[in-house]
Amino acid sequence: MLSIRNGASGVTAGRRPAAAADIARAHEPALDPAPAPGPDTHPVDDAILDSTARAVVDLGVDRLTVAEVARRAGVSRPTVYRRWSGMEEVLAALLTREILRIADDRPALARDRADLVDHVVDITWRLADHTVLHAVLHQSPEVFRTYVLTRLGTSQRALIDVLTTHIARLQQQGEVRAGDPAQLATMVLLMAQSAMQSAGIVAPILDTHALSDELAHALNGYLAP
Repeated sequence: MLSIRNGASGVTAGRRPAAAADIARAHEPALDPAPAPGPDTHPVDDAILDSTARAVVDLGVDRLTVAEVARRAGVSRPTVYRRWSGMEEVLAALLTREILRIADDRPALARDRADLVDHVVDITWRLADHTVLHAVLHQSPEVFRTYVLTRLGTSQRALIDVLTTHIARLQQQGEVRAGDPAQLATMVLLMAQSAMQSAGIVAPILDTHALSDELAHALNGYLAP
């Protein structure tokens, strides 16, 4: 459904080529198993972001430093600064990468409205359960709010683009109501994002299973012709 590479939008972060010595030092394994780098990724970039992920889990966002991330990645601080201006940009790049990886790990097409809704709900809880995203959301909610609420980030724009493509196609099939596909896609993202962020608050009333059912019901009702 929300395949970034197979959908409407291919989002990559172009970076300056690194020296061979930097590549040789980028040897630490990823926090979680990850797909092989694509043609637009660089092993040093991934090593730095993998190290940032480990540092987020081990230390928390507030204690992140470029020096610590560089040490864990086996690269120099200038190597990090050649790619990003500081930890805020590194963290944003990490969150974007992890969100897009989860969204990209889905079938390329939604067969009907129910299929689209199922994928949106599934991705919502995969994001909520992701080790790094969970740590940022619960340990440093202000950072998560800055990234998710106060600006429309790269990953959100990519998700909206892909949702727009699927919604437009399902509209032609009579599966989704009329309306601007981009506006509908944006509202779907907001609904799913709100459910993910508020899950802990409403847990005494709506556990994850119940909240999933209600989110699916809300999305179906919103998109139905």
